[in-house]
Amino acid sequence: MPLPQLADVLATLDITDCGHDMFVATQIDNEAHHIIGGHISAQALMAASRTAAGRVPNSLHVYLLRAGDARYPVEMQVMNMRDGGMLSTRRVIARQGDEVLLEALVSLSDTADTVDYHQPMPDVPAPEDLPSVGELLSDYADELDGFWVKPQWIERRYVDAPPRLALDQPEPPERTRMWWRPAESIPNDPVLNCCVLTYASGTSLLETTVTMRRTTQATAFSALIDHTVWFQRPADLSDWVLSDQVSLSGIHGRGLASGTMYNRSGELVCSATQEIYFGRGRI
Repeated sequence: MPLPQLADVLATLDITDCGHDMFVATQIDNEAHHIIGGHISAQALMAASRTAAGRVPNSLHVYLLRAGDARYPVEMQVMNMRDGGMLSTRRVIARQGDEVLLEALVSLSDTADTVDYHQPMPDVPAPEDLPSVGELLSDYADELDGFWVKPQWIERRYVDAPPRLALDQPEPPERTRMWWRPAESIPNDPVLNCCVLTYASGTSLLETTVTMRRTTQATAFSALIDHTVWFQRPADLSDWVLSDQVSLSGIHGRGLASGTMYNRSGELVCSATQEIYFGRGRI
């Protein structure tokens, strides 16, 4: 089955409004029929944002409770917890049938003129000076039906070794830094921007965790347990975005990873943290 492309991602982020703060979200199917944690988190963020017109997400906190089945849509119920002078808070519950798949809290805000500051962007090579994924992983092109070099909905340029390449190195890299951008242009919408960042962080943080575990995302069982994103400013998705990621710990079958993303100009875009389960039994 082909990997999802940008058109698939954008189509499924355009969730259906059923009225009364209820939404239906179509999933992206795959061979395992597993709902992608970063994707459904982005859909929950979109649902919450649809009920707070004029405000932009500033944080998302998601607990993923069950895997669900990607062949079927997901119903999302949004509850208005608070509308204040600057901040709105929404709770989102995602269900398939009688089973709750996800619960999320979303904070949305207005803009304000205040003092801005952030940690500087790491000093890394420009994306134009780095090989494409196809060039970097050409020696592994025949593995897993070409998985490593298949086109994806985002393009990537790795500063540090990606998971498959790291397997053949004596020690895994301490960080996974990579430039990424959507494979094609996307609408310049601040809420959609946050949703794309949510999906991208959900998948990219997995890479630094499997790298430290000396495995890969294509061969290891994994399930996203929880995912949190703080949105500082919109990403310039017409250009490359740098993701600087580290896996902080791995214990009892759980991997904890954290990352920050920057525009090419050095502006901090978002910060994300997630915990992923790698055990073989029931979660």
